[in-house]
Amino acid sequence: MTAIKHALQRDIFTPNDERLLSIVNVCKAGKKKKNCFLCATVTTERPVQVKVVKVKKSDKGDFYKRQIAWALRDLAVVDAKDAIKENPEFDLHFEKIYKWVASSTAEKNAFISCIWKLNQRYLRKKIDFVNVSSQLLEELPKVTEESVPSGENQSVAGGDEEAVDEYQELNAREEQDIEIIMEGCEYAISNAEAFAERLSRELQVLDGANIQSIMASEKQVNILMKLLDEALQEVDQIEFKLSSYEEMLQSVKEQMDQISESNHLIHLSNTNNVKLLSEIEFLVNHMDLAKGHIKALQEGDLASSRGIEACTNAADALLQCMNVALRPGHDMLLAVKQQQQRFSDLREHFARRLASHLNNVFVQQGHDQSSTLAQHSIELTLPNHHPFHRDLLRYAKLMEWLKSTDYGKYEGLTKNYMDYLSRLYEREIKDFFEVAKIKMTGTTKESKKFGQRRLSLMATLPRKESAVKQETESLHGSSGKLTGSTSSLNKLSVQPSGNRRSQSSSLLDMGNMSTSDLDVADRTKFDKIFEQVLSELEPLCLAEQDFISKFFKLQQHQSMPGTVTEADDLDGGTSSKQHISGTPLPVSSEKDMIRQMMTKIFRCIEPELNNLIALGDKIDSFNSLYMLVKMSHHVWTAQNVDPASFLSTTLGNVLVTVKRNFDKCISNQIRQMEEVKISKKSKVGILPFVAEFEEFAGLAESIFKNAERRGDLDKAYTKLIRGVFVNVEKVANESQKTPRDVVMMENFHHIFATLSRLKISCLEAEKKEAKQKYTDHLQSYVIYSLGQPLEKLNHFFEGVEARVAQGIREEEVSYQLAFNKQELRKVIKEYPGKEVKKGLDNLYKKVDKHLCEEENLLQVVWHSMQDEFIRQYKHFEGLIARCYPGSGVTMEFTIQDILDYCSSIAQSH
Repeated sequence: MTAIKHALQRDIFTPNDERLLSIVNVCKAGKKKKNCFLCATVTTERPVQVKVVKVKKSDKGDFYKRQIAWALRDLAVVDAKDAIKENPEFDLHFEKIYKWVASSTAEKNAFISCIWKLNQRYLRKKIDFVNVSSQLLEELPKVTEESVPSGENQSVAGGDEEAVDEYQELNAREEQDIEIIMEGCEYAISNAEAFAERLSRELQVLDGANIQSIMASEKQVNILMKLLDEALQEVDQIEFKLSSYEEMLQSVKEQMDQISESNHLIHLSNTNNVKLLSEIEFLVNHMDLAKGHIKALQEGDLASSRGIEACTNAADALLQCMNVALRPGHDMLLAVKQQQQRFSDLREHFARRLASHLNNVFVQQGHDQSSTLAQHSIELTLPNHHPFHRDLLRYAKLMEWLKSTDYGKYEGLTKNYMDYLSRLYEREIKDFFEVAKIKMTGTTKESKKFGQRRLSLMATLPRKESAVKQETESLHGSSGKLTGSTSSLNKLSVQPSGNRRSQSSSLLDMGNMSTSDLDVADRTKFDKIFEQVLSELEPLCLAEQDFISKFFKLQQHQSMPGTVTEADDLDGGTSSKQHISGTPLPVSSEKDMIRQMMTKIFRCIEPELNNLIALGDKIDSFNSLYMLVKMSHHVWTAQNVDPASFLSTTLGNVLVTVKRNFDKCISNQIRQMEEVKISKKSKVGILPFVAEFEEFAGLAESIFKNAERRGDLDKAYTKLIRGVFVNVEKVANESQKTPRDVVMMENFHHIFATLSRLKISCLEAEKKEAKQKYTDHLQSYVIYSLGQPLEKLNHFFEGVEARVAQGIREEEVSYQLAFNKQELRKVIKEYPGKEVKKGLDNLYKKVDKHLCEEENLLQVVWHSMQDEFIRQYKHFEGLIARCYPGSGVTMEFTIQDILDYCSSIAQSH
């Protein structure tokens, strides 16, 4: 341990001017035993610092390094764990508690004893020694000032220091001086007393030399004192002069202070003047209105373009003066208040002039436009308001000024404009729609002539039919046309085909045009008129809306998210239709204000459109097809421009009415199908509603080609075709004169032909169904009509087939008494070729009586009957060959005879 102590002193503490007093080998409690050393050290220089240093052996070599040091004054508690039993563990309480385990109890006790002595020697600090044996702390006597005199106290202290300082090394300089002295006295080591005596003598010689030197310097001291006295006198003179100078400078200082204060006041005055000039220039530059502007505001000509421009510039200048951002305190100046009042008066005066002038312009426009209504009453056109809009747009900037300065007068002008223009547009639009109605209800000479002839024909009908006819025409107006081009006679009875054909030919003979030709002409004329009405209204509304936006400075939005018009929900049954002509909604934005203004100005458009639609529907319910297509296209166009605009909303609402009329037209046709009654005395032929469906489908396909609302037509097709199918079967079941299969066959053949010709994609399934029904009923009718042309022969072979079915072999049937060869020959002789041809001729006449001429199915049916008869003939021959082999029995006629018979009969008729 001593060797380690000296090594640590040499390597670690001597370079830091420290002395190592005690050392203990420790490791941390509870962890892996990594040994280190706790060292108690003091510094060699004053004031003495006492430390506890932790030294650890380096991992890279055999040398030691200083790891951490604690000042002894920071030590609060020393805990030895057990004062009685030997225990190597102890704790040191610095800023935190460090737990240590010494290599031996003796080293621990020696280290704790050294700590206690250092505390008593240097610190005099209250350190708590806990669980430390009292014997360990009493190894050195406690020294106090009361028990030892001062001199003895010093000696004891010195003794203590010697006790503590077991060894004190000489430094290098001390060693060098001692070596020089000892080299000068060779006997210093052998005779110390002689060496000490010599040193004493040399010291006395040095003291004497010092005294003589002091005595020799007294003269110099006197000279120095004299010089000091002279210097003091000079200093007094200098102080006197400095006092006089100070008095003079004091007066100068006062004058300079006065000058500085005066300069400060001048600078302050200049600064205030500059600021005042800046404020005045600001007010003059921003609140001074030119005389020309004032004159323009007071007397400017609002009728000429130059005057309007001057007034516009003056109004902008006035607005800038009034809106200038005044600095704090400006509003308290009398001149500013007067100027602001002057500006307010000018604004009020000019606002009144502008509002009065514009009101006069609005009124004058109403009178000017009224004078031009007469020339537009003949043609189906609306007056052009572009010149009026062009003239008013010159005031757009003034309206923007009025909106920002006097919103009350701006609102008043807006209300007056709506009042005047709504009355003007109401007159124009009503006259325009009157012209449209006149053109729609106007009839050609041919249609009038045909109407008169048709009335004369109706006079010959039964009274019941005439009554119903009159009632129907009273419901649909006095135009003489039938709703949906469907005669009300069809509701009462189905005339025989021959009678109908004769009536049709007589009508054609009486008039130059057929009913369908008149209907097509009228519908085409209606379509053109309706399209022209919409084409005139659309630019009128768009132009007015654009003008309102520009003139009244209202912002238009191109799209309105979440806006739903009624046109988007046409199939919803009950419509949540908004009453545009009612109380206007509260204005939530400028866009809403535009819509409200348009609603008030054009409040008559929607009612007039609805009236026109009602008239077109009354004239001909098929007009709803034209109106649905045209209106849908215009709604689609308007919504692409602005889905929330007045035009889009209004047309969408009207489209709802058109769609309802279209649905009503479909419902009426279905109801007419259900109300059809058939005559008991004539054959049915092609049912009226089947022909009407063909007409409707052909018309609809031509109208709805490339239309936006094709889906509505497809739904109507589905409803109509279902109604046709159901009611054809119903009429066929009720028919007494014409066989059911003939009614079904002819009408479904007509339906199939119609669907095949029109190629309606949504009715492909119905087309296949119609074809199947036609084929089935054709076969059924052929079998039913043909029956058993060789009745006895047929009964005979039915008996043969029954015997075979009972288990008798075919070649043994001829041995049966009732079915022998003689019976077979007897039956065959009853059907010679002449009788067969006669039966086929009667059958042809019967079929011709059942079938109608319109569908031209006689030859088809006759060919099918021929095939069926040949099939039966081949069946009989097969039975003869199998059941009567080798008998030589054959039919009286051949297949070629049958073909000749059928061909001869068809040619003869």
